[in-house]
Amino acid sequence: MKKFLMILLPVILLFTILIFLFIPIKQSLVFYDENTNDIEAYLPMESQDTFQIIFTHSIHLTDVVEKYVVLDNQHIQQYEMVYEEFGIGMPSNAQGDEEFVHEDGKYHIKNMENIFPEIKLRNGKAVSDHRLVWGSDHEYITEFNNYFEPGAWFTIKIDKLSLWQMIQGVRVHE
Repeated sequence: MKKFLMILLPVILLFTILIFLFIPIKQSLVFYDENTNDIEAYLPMESQDTFQIIFTHSIHLTDVVEKYVVLDNQHIQQYEMVYEEFGIGMPSNAQGDEEFVHEDGKYHIKNMENIFPEIKLRNGKAVSDHRLVWGSDHEYITEFNNYFEPGAWFTIKIDKLSLWQMIQGVRVHE
């Protein structure tokens, strides 16, 4: 019996370690390389956390701020857009229940309900100045170029990551 326990205990310990390594446990905003499952970077996020993606528009060279919230079903909702100039690719008015306002010299489209299971995004190539902002008061900011090459394509999703996946990816930090 003692010999059996000496064999069984290491097996149980190994099995427990494997479970902790490979069971998804931490919900995160995950940046996947293009259309693959290769994790480039991740940022732990809970439901109802918000984040912003800020980029410099390649034509009028002013900042565009896209604001998002993490939904309970692991989708991402865009709830606001802020920009300074009309131009190519920029909306000129609100649609449906959205609200178009001009505040402090900037245009805001509020009450947006654009819901995405994932977002396909390219880090700027001509003007490579994408930034990620997060935190309860949006106090953290980092540049995409700290994690991605200019011109790189990636997919952003909310996923639960295992400890093993977190070890393989790069955690986003300010």
